[in-house]
Amino acid sequence: MKIVPSIILILLLTYAYSWLSNQPHEVGDDIPQGKLNSLSFAPFWEGQGPMDEIFPTVAQMDSDLQLLGEKTHSIRTYASAEGTLPAIPELARKYGLKMIQGAWLSAVAKKNKIEIDELIRSANANPDVVKRVMVGNEVLLRKDLSAEELITYIREVKKAVKQPVSYADVWSIYLQHPELIKEVDFVTIHILPYWEDEPIPVEVAPAHIERIYKQIQSLVDSISPGKAILIGESGWPSEGRQRGDAIPSVVNAAKFIRSLIKVANANHFDYNIVEATNQSWKSFQEGVVGANWGLFSVNREEVYPLTGKVYENTNWLMHLEFSIATFLLMVSVFWRPLKALPLGQATVVLVLMQVLSVLWINEISLLWYTSYSHLQRLWTILLVTVNAAILGLLIDRSINVLRQQAGNPKYSEWLYKLLLITIAYATFATACISINGRYISFPIVAVYIPVIGLLSLSLFRYWAEKSWSFNLNKLTNFNGIQPVKFALMAKLLAYSALALLVGETVVFFISTDLISAYPQIGNRLLVSLGFTFGNQQLLIWMACLAVLALPLKAGYEQAQA
Repeated sequence: MKIVPSIILILLLTYAYSWLSNQPHEVGDDIPQGKLNSLSFAPFWEGQGPMDEIFPTVAQMDSDLQLLGEKTHSIRTYASAEGTLPAIPELARKYGLKMIQGAWLSAVAKKNKIEIDELIRSANANPDVVKRVMVGNEVLLRKDLSAEELITYIREVKKAVKQPVSYADVWSIYLQHPELIKEVDFVTIHILPYWEDEPIPVEVAPAHIERIYKQIQSLVDSISPGKAILIGESGWPSEGRQRGDAIPSVVNAAKFIRSLIKVANANHFDYNIVEATNQSWKSFQEGVVGANWGLFSVNREEVYPLTGKVYENTNWLMHLEFSIATFLLMVSVFWRPLKALPLGQATVVLVLMQVLSVLWINEISLLWYTSYSHLQRLWTILLVTVNAAILGLLIDRSINVLRQQAGNPKYSEWLYKLLLITIAYATFATACISINGRYISFPIVAVYIPVIGLLSLSLFRYWAEKSWSFNLNKLTNFNGIQPVKFALMAKLLAYSALALLVGETVVFFISTDLISAYPQIGNRLLVSLGFTFGNQQLLIWMACLAVLALPLKAGYEQAQA
């Protein structure tokens, strides 16, 4: 019973830490009346998406618009003719919502005609709801159409409807194609600080919005004085990979929206926020970050409020309870060997148990939240199951190291092999990110348990035997693959990590805006390296890779000695 006070103390400290680290954040002034001017609305639920041509039911769109009627005065849509989307104007009228209705243009002329015809029909049939129309979205950015082809569509719609007509694209497109300014009734620009070639931290993003708006306004006034400008898309992701100093988080998303609206109101900017709900279908093109720009989750739960304080994790108490339950379950499993340890050693093992329990529950929560298909959920189940096994085996091995016992050889073999599997997974994931890392998140939560476990085993071995070792064979007490394979795996991991650093830097270095802003190669390289090594997520991932590589390197060197 000597360890019971340690258990109680650990639980109290865990609760205190969780409570203190999950206090609500002040994110700026409340949005007036708690409603936005306009909000992008793509009505897709999980399992639906335009790419697969699976559309929501009218009932689902009805419930969405009822929800949005409490959050915005107007909605912006992106397509008009596909699936059930023609029903949106009538449903919007039901909840007092106005519309900026869009036609989705692509490289397929037949589909474009259908979209344009429906946009014209809907605008003329619903003038009380459809107040502005949008002919195409980022068509020139995607290079689906030429500027001349786009202008033909714009002119066709302008002749057929009475509403103001525009075209929406990233702000730099209007710099490249100023001829568009004369063609549209109002200019629509997308300003997304997170996605800029030179990523903008959330703290200075409002100033960036104001600067870009005024830059475009100056251009517009030089061509069509006084023509209105709409910020057609601006927002911030609540989850996903970090880019430079631009960090996705719930608090940052709320902070950005509040500060953007403050700047917009002060300068009388017209704006539309992207977007109403998280779009799971975007994850297959844009990764986790692409699926997490919504005011509401894919299950229509509020991600963050427009008024009041904001929690980064509203479910922290439930996660705490699950982590404590996991901890107590492990205590019951390892009760006898824990009692056999000296109190100090037993307490340290108990602390490790609780830390790993918290990390495991956080892993389950994050990976499940960012799984958007049956295949992704199956992968999540596999990852958390492997980590659960590693967690239990690490605790067993930690106790045996402190007691200077060999332990069950079968458990040692399983731990050894699961750690090798983790190292192989980390190597593969790093290689993938190095090749195409713009959208791929760093899978940090998937390796936290093995990384902390390896560090703990090394520390426990020093405590028990007064000698440091990072040799995987000695840490697990299992002799497996030959030293030459250790060396090969270590090299693959090191090369993947190097490729990741190079790939991350090159993406910034060759970006159009950075080339324009920093024409001198040396200056641009320094800026690009700054974005790479200023990325906290990347640095944490690199540290994890270093810990995973050390046992391989140490095993090889010791075998060669």
